[in-house]
Amino acid sequence: MSAPDYYKTLSIPSTATAQQIRDAYKKAALKHHPDRVPSDSPERATRTKKFQQINDAYYTLSDATRRRDYDSARQFQSFASGSGGGGGGGAQTDEGFDADEEIPRPADGGKSSGGGFPWSAFGGMFGGNPNPEAAEEKFSQEQFGSVFEEMMREEGMAEGNEAAPTGKFWGIVGGVSGGAMGFIVANLPGAVAGAVAGNRLGAVRDAKGKSVYNVYMELEQPQRMRLLSELAAKVFAHAVSG
Repeated sequence: MSAPDYYKTLSIPSTATAQQIRDAYKKAALKHHPDRVPSDSPERATRTKKFQQINDAYYTLSDATRRRDYDSARQFQSFASGSGGGGGGGAQTDEGFDADEEIPRPADGGKSSGGGFPWSAFGGMFGGNPNPEAAEEKFSQEQFGSVFEEMMREEGMAEGNEAAPTGKFWGIVGGVSGGAMGFIVANLPGAVAGAVAGNRLGAVRDAKGKSVYNVYMELEQPQRMRLLSELAAKVFAHAVSG
């Protein structure tokens, strides 16, 4: 099994800086997040695989030690296969992504710094076995959560070390919730459904000590989809203007 090309996964050159890696991760994660489509969408399984691959790439390349080890192993593999060089030259596309590739997770859930690969590129060479799909998804969501909170702070929707929701955040959540409840009409079933949805959102808002990501995870799928779309539009607009 060949090593996954994490530079290609994030569409960056092998010379990318730490900030370029982080910026690329934000855009890729928002673009391919499974919550960007309905929960029953046939795209969701493929998006989940892609999202996990993006998180593996960021986990590896965002840490200087893991990146150095990955680059060394990648160069060794390139040399052993007789293909010559080892770096990704220039921004890449998503071509070559293997949606069926299973990638093992570090024993500590990816929270340690330095050493160890989160990927199964060298299979028998390192003897790794994939963890269950649930653990894979949990790792991806936890890693995305910390960056999600950073993006929300940048947009004025979270504040403090705990990434507490701001009024601006609740304003947007209220907007996407209103859009999701647009089916409500002047009849009893619609009014009851609207009351239930409104009470649920109020309960989420009234709960103390929750970060913006905690709140995000408690929203209904249509609300999460709309919120991610709003955030993606802001992040991509900044990338273009910058």
